[in-house]
Amino acid sequence: MGIVSSREAQKIAEDSGLDLVKISPTANPPVCKIMNYGKYLFELNKRAKEAKKNQKVIEIKEVWLSMTIDVGDLNVKAKQAQKFLAAGNKVKVSIRLRGRQMAHSELGLDVMKRFFELVKDSGTMEKQPQTEGRNIWMMLVPLKA
Repeated sequence: MGIVSSREAQKIAEDSGLDLVKISPTANPPVCKIMNYGKYLFELNKRAKEAKKNQKVIEIKEVWLSMTIDVGDLNVKAKQAQKFLAAGNKVKVSIRLRGRQMAHSELGLDVMKRFFELVKDSGTMEKQPQTEGRNIWMMLVPLKA
């Protein structure tokens, strides 16, 4: 409509049964639009819900290992991690070091490497095994489809 005074614009909006909405109030002169504001908000919410419905939530599942874990138990934990990775979730693999195990943390890193060898066909290593205090952990992510 071009440049119109605010009173005139408000009158035009009221006559048509719509709202006068400021699009850019800091511009000189301010930019306004005549629209049904309730319908506009409804459409925004509808689009936001649709976008939220289509996004995939990635969960982080955790698998706890022991530094003295045996082959059979390691295979069971590896199968569980493969299920998590097949479902599209990230997997955090952790080892809690207890007592004298702190002096031999390299054995825990060996367990992590053996575990990764079992699950490497299902996922890749996002974070290398790292020691934080009494814990050793690594992060696995599913392979790209």
